[in-house]
Amino acid sequence: MANLNKVMLIGRLTREPEIKEFSNGGKVANMGFAVNNRRKNPQSGQWEEVPVWVDLKAFSNETGRKLADLVEKYLHKGSQAYVEGHLVLEEWAGKEDGRKQSKMVVYVDSIEFLGSRGDSGGGDSEAAEAVPARSARGAKAGKGGGETGGGEGIEEVPF
Repeated sequence: MANLNKVMLIGRLTREPEIKEFSNGGKVANMGFAVNNRRKNPQSGQWEEVPVWVDLKAFSNETGRKLADLVEKYLHKGSQAYVEGHLVLEEWAGKEDGRKQSKMVVYVDSIEFLGSRGDSGGGDSEAAEAVPARSARGAKAGKGGGETGGGEGIEEVPF
């Protein structure tokens, strides 16, 4: 039986990233993230945005990826990002009563910064190159059929 554990989200940070450093040189960036689901209100018949709150963790280590470092440097509350990751069930014993606690968290595998910030000074493009994220260029090149006008007016999709 096949298994797949992959999460793809576009949303915004709900708070400043919390950075924790470990004695072995590693880091973790804990982030609150929100995405919106659209649903139709049965009483009014109007479409409304319903927020979904997600906890994200991005890691850095001495020899590997530096995702937590990039998050610390470039992302702030309100920043929009495209995140790819996988689900992890974190479990621990409660401090007061020792009862088993758990929550579902997305461990970030790659991140792409979306939107532009006037205060970034072009740093976003530098960071995006350092992050292993999928590019729309590869997907667009493979789907060339059916477009007319030589691709004029087509913008790259951020995911």
